[in-house]
Amino acid sequence: MTSTAQEYPGERLGLPESGPGSIGRLGRRVGALFVDYGAAYLISGFFGWDPLAILGIFALIQIAFLPTLQGSPGHRIFGLTLQRVDGGWVGLWRPVLRTLLLIVVIPAVIWDPDQRGLHDKAAGTVLLRSR
Repeated sequence: MTSTAQEYPGERLGLPESGPGSIGRLGRRVGALFVDYGAAYLISGFFGWDPLAILGIFALIQIAFLPTLQGSPGHRIFGLTLQRVDGGWVGLWRPVLRTLLLIVVIPAVIWDPDQRGLHDKAAGTVLLRSR
């Protein structure tokens, strides 16, 4: 009898269990989120610490850097990279969709067995370790 349960996140996607190319785990992802949100918070100081400015700047950081550097500044600092599930470039619309769902928060905290949030599933992306 064969088991359909995977032994580690990313196995059914054909990804390695650990190291470069494996699924980016929670600690790195949360660290990256704090870096990006912290940057948005500091930049928003020029606009009077408006909560909407913070979210807007956070969204701009995500949308600008995901297609150009394959990750936000926080992702890159924590050794993560964003790519399509099939390994291609994320393009322009995927970062926009992913960011809008990330700002809503709920899709980002509901995960599948591969530790991909609904925001990544909807965009067809996966956050991987780059180192």
